[in-house]
Amino acid sequence: MRALITGVAGQDGSYLAELLLERGYEVAGIVRGDPEAAYPNLAAVRDRVRLFQVDLLDPGALARLLRELRPREVYNLASPSFVPRSWERPIETAEFAAVGVTALLEAVRAVDGAIRVYQASSSEIFGEPVESPQTESTPLAPVTPYGVAKAYGHFIARSYRRRYGLHVSCGILYNHESPRRPLDFVPSKIAHGAAAISLGLARELALGDLDAERDWGFAGDYVEAMWLMLQRDEPGDFVVASGEPHTVRELAELAFAHVGLDWREHVRRDPALERGEAELHRLVGDASRAREVLGWRPKVGFEELVRLLVDAALARLTTS
Repeated sequence: MRALITGVAGQDGSYLAELLLERGYEVAGIVRGDPEAAYPNLAAVRDRVRLFQVDLLDPGALARLLRELRPREVYNLASPSFVPRSWERPIETAEFAAVGVTALLEAVRAVDGAIRVYQASSSEIFGEPVESPQTESTPLAPVTPYGVAKAYGHFIARSYRRRYGLHVSCGILYNHESPRRPLDFVPSKIAHGAAAISLGLARELALGDLDAERDWGFAGDYVEAMWLMLQRDEPGDFVVASGEPHTVRELAELAFAHVGLDWREHVRRDPALERGEAELHRLVGDASRAREVLGWRPKVGFEELVRLLVDAALARLTTS
């Protein structure tokens, strides 16, 4: 069994690489930088993953790599992932989250139509949802450049599946976090802030809208759903989510309580950090189909996830 992962050095790519290696796969990955460089997220498996630097917008280059590796499965995870930044870099976001998907599908079609492809979709494709929770049949209504680009990727994957018979499955993943997330992401920011304040390294933490809700899960659980999709004979689309909305306030309360502090004494609300109308708050996924068809269920709950993030932040701060 051989798999290729684009974006292998990111949060999801690294967890997926570990999962596939545990299942006996040979794993190769595409990175944007030097293949010989150190990638912290891959530290545990670096010597077992072959890395390649390939232009993800070049179907010819992708086809050459596919011919060399002959993978059975390809997981397309390469894409900008921090939604607010897509307003600053809308063209780059469109290139990788939309055009890059098309380039990869063209390469697969040219080399071997039997290759199974996983396309990383996102809850952001629902944007302004007409219903809550959302399912695979909820109409798409993206509102951010990231969401719009991901919607294109979602649609083009379905188009290639229908026209060419490619085995392409889309995972509509909701927010999923881990200690490998950058501090740009609110859960990591809060966990780091709580840990730093508890160690006397900081005094306060500035946050935006405390009432903003998200459907948060653990990235290590969500990559298993990706793998399960490609084990099915028939491709399809699946919502992958916890189904439980939680506010930023809840997250902060749990994180600070884990280090013995009252969040209200340390968190400062900063209106400048609020995202506004273009980024909505009621995205909650219904993963019933993933449970019924894939047999997938998340193992890490919200409270355990928050403790995991805080403990990892404490470990980093006390060893750095």
